[in-house]
Amino acid sequence: MPISAEYVAKETASNLWRNRLMTVAAVLTVAVSLSLVGAALLLKQGAARAEAEWQRGTEVMVWMKPTASKNEVAAVGRQLHALPYVDRCVFRTHQYDYHEAQRLVGAVYAESGVTPKQTPTSWRCTPVHPQDATAVIHTFGGEAGVLRVTAPLAQIRTEQHVINILQWVFLLVALVLLVSAAVLILNTIRMAIFSRRREVSVMKLVGATNWFIRLPFMSEGLVQGLLGSGVAAAIVYGLHVVLDRIGSSTTGSVLAQMRMTGWEVFATDAVVVVIGILIGTGGSALAISRFLDV
Repeated sequence: MPISAEYVAKETASNLWRNRLMTVAAVLTVAVSLSLVGAALLLKQGAARAEAEWQRGTEVMVWMKPTASKNEVAAVGRQLHALPYVDRCVFRTHQYDYHEAQRLVGAVYAESGVTPKQTPTSWRCTPVHPQDATAVIHTFGGEAGVLRVTAPLAQIRTEQHVINILQWVFLLVALVLLVSAAVLILNTIRMAIFSRRREVSVMKLVGATNWFIRLPFMSEGLVQGLLGSGVAAAIVYGLHVVLDRIGSSTTGSVLAQMRMTGWEVFATDAVVVVIGILIGTGGSALAISRFLDV
């Protein structure tokens, strides 16, 4: 039997309307399942962005002796800028570090009798990766004119450990939810097709080919998957809007660091829609196949 697009579209629309309760059930199943998958993927990307933001904020401070000459300060600066594992460096003067010490310690620092000239100057550097801070410490620990090199090593190890755990947890949750969603959606589609098994048997007995029978069901699954994943994509975008508003009102928090661009959210939604279409179409093809051998 020849297969036309008009026949497939007509049969698809007819089947969806005739079995509208099962269609609604399938669409809601896809929407709920893929919303959870999309949310997990969104949170994983947020954790990755938080790690990137945190890395950009990690500083290694090379403190110069107050008596260090201009040549010694310049020499350390040249070496720092030449290192492949150092992203950027900024020099801070006596006056800048003096005022910062006053801000951090308070009036006690000024009352101690320390003058701006007695306050060390510093090179503030951002390593390419936080773990590179150790290499900077080892390189400049005994350099001429260097007083000491400091970095929040304990904080780096703790935050990196936490971020890595979060990313793996969100990835595993997304995979588990994806498998669960696939099984749930396949069962829903299979139940819908099981209720029409006699219709399939009759079509086979009158000479319909397997593809003639299969295509309308696959098209039906595609529509269900598209509708369900579209709803899921809208829910994921809504979650992004909520998290973005919370993050914007809590500057410096983890949620603020996890804020993503619209394109990243769009990419996540695109993945959710593609998964929904593939599961809907593939699930229908798989479910109908068992009833084609008459």
